[in-house]
Amino acid sequence: MVILRPMTEVEFQAYLEPAIRDYAQDIAANSTIMTEEQALELSRQQYGELLPQGVETPKHYLFTIVEAEQQQAVGILWFAIEERPMRTPYAFVYDVRIQDAHQRHGYGSQAFKEMEKKVHELSIKSISLHVFGANSGALEMYKKLGYIITDLHMAKTLDPA
Repeated sequence: MVILRPMTEVEFQAYLEPAIRDYAQDIAANSTIMTEEQALELSRQQYGELLPQGVETPKHYLFTIVEAEQQQAVGILWFAIEERPMRTPYAFVYDVRIQDAHQRHGYGSQAFKEMEKKVHELSIKSISLHVFGANSGALEMYKKLGYIITDLHMAKTLDPA
């Protein structure tokens, strides 16, 4: 079983730079038009825009995923409440990561179930997320948890003429 504990400032600072780099790698690996340098710049920009006040950013919920019995941190989960025109407010999962040594123990699924309780307590009725196409493990976990694909982007790199 896991507990979602609000992330401390120290934990946030330890999380931020690796998360920015990992996201940039995902962008570059899944993009047909962006270099690694451009992806890193975009990642830094997006994190700065999304979390201008770090863990204190309003409507953003950053948690450390803690294994309850051992009280050991095994990952992080970050979601925000999004309010967009012509749409009912919803939760959006920006990041979930389980440390390599703790993967495949069900912690990700358990963390999502705990997050769903927190979202429900906020009177929010839906959760959205994005997953890169190459992340088949996460995609399978989300499907098992009842999430459905609502949009699909595809790309093709053409051979030079």
